[in-house]
Amino acid sequence: MKKNIGPHPQDLYPIQGYDKLIFLKHFIKSTNIFVGDYTYYDDRRNGPEKFEEYNVLYNYHPDKVKLVIGKFCALAAETRFIMTGDHKLDAISTYPFPVFKQGWENAYNVHDLPIKGDIIVGNDVWFGYNTLIKNGVNIGHGAIIAAGAVVVKDVPPYSIVAGNPGKIVKKRFDDATIQRLLQIAWWDWNIEKISKHLKLITQLDVDRLEAAGSET
Repeated sequence: MKKNIGPHPQDLYPIQGYDKLIFLKHFIKSTNIFVGDYTYYDDRRNGPEKFEEYNVLYNYHPDKVKLVIGKFCALAAETRFIMTGDHKLDAISTYPFPVFKQGWENAYNVHDLPIKGDIIVGNDVWFGYNTLIKNGVNIGHGAIIAAGAVVVKDVPPYSIVAGNPGKIVKKRFDDATIQRLLQIAWWDWNIEKISKHLKLITQLDVDRLEAAGSET
């Protein structure tokens, strides 16, 4: 067994003696949900194992919409994703009469209800407590979703979003630095290389990180 390279990506509970945090990919059953290595979910109240049941909402059309979460993402408790469930907006009433049937099913075809698209989350994204992500949203690498934010629009890489509706409050770095970090893409290195350069990844010396990325 290799040492000093962190937890194994196949670990269910990567922190020894603590069962409220999981590597999320191992607890996903739906065929339209994809989670990268080392991405974790931490939930002390509901139990993290029930993420798919409690946090992936209205997953009615797994053949039409998917949820993709990258590697090394940190999901705090109550991070939720709305997959479908939109109501009819181009009518006098938004009430979903057809779902009750019993004579109401002919009001309109429920399969014509809008589906805004996939939710795509990049790598190294941090979701604060009680965040809500709408369908059709793309969240870039290195973004931060502040606690309580409701994300209804795309989030550029290395941006911080807060509020309801969520708005970009600042970029974490200047545009040139962001482009360099996206080129480095440390999350795609092998785990031995990541572990070797953890101090660089967790500091802010882009020149040295860039140099490390060029190592063979």
